[in-house]
Amino acid sequence: MDIAAELRDRILSGELEPGDKVPTVKELAASYRCAGATAQRALGQLVVEGVVRTSPRGTFVADEAPVSLTPTERAGLARRTGSVLTGHESVVVTAAELIVPPLYVGEIFDLDHGDQVVRREYVVGRGKARLMLAVDWFPAHFAALVPDLLSTAPGKVHGLLPKVLQATGRNPTYARDDMHARETDRREAGHLGIPPGAPTLAGAHRWSDEDGMILYGEWCLPPRLTLSYETDPGGAATDT
Repeated sequence: MDIAAELRDRILSGELEPGDKVPTVKELAASYRCAGATAQRALGQLVVEGVVRTSPRGTFVADEAPVSLTPTERAGLARRTGSVLTGHESVVVTAAELIVPPLYVGEIFDLDHGDQVVRREYVVGRGKARLMLAVDWFPAHFAALVPDLLSTAPGKVHGLLPKVLQATGRNPTYARDDMHARETDRREAGHLGIPPGAPTLAGAHRWSDEDGMILYGEWCLPPRLTLSYETDPGGAATDT
């Protein structure tokens, strides 16, 4: 699992590009000081995920690896690097506006009827593949502190989240992700380039602190896209 995770990270970061040759089983076994069978299982896992492909010449990074980061991982990446994108990814911001949100979003932000929020909608892609449609919601007064929140310019995406946290003086102390499988609606399908009603893994994420909600977001993925992330088994329940 550790070997597969590290190789996956190197691919997602762009260190290993589509078509690049992946270290051989022998090289991985020597590098990680493990049995050849262990290294082979790591590569086998990435083959199953579609991240790499095998041929008589060796194992190579897939041209269109069906793998993406979770929104929470992208938020963490943005805090570390200033960008929500990994290597070779691009983003198109399709909406950036102040609006009166749907009732459930207003309740999440504890708003009065008629209050506004910032709504940002964007599509993440890699090459010809579309990886995710997402909508992020922020408190309305954030727009006065960070005007770029209301810009659809691609160049304004880089560094936006760190800029928001710095300008507002907010620091998330609570985060939550929720995911579920469902069918795409017409708007989602149009952005992702798939037929309406196609299956999707959809989810929502939220960041907050003692002063309330900082960010609430929703997202959905095209079919057969894999999300992988590490968890801490130390918190798992044990028999007593």
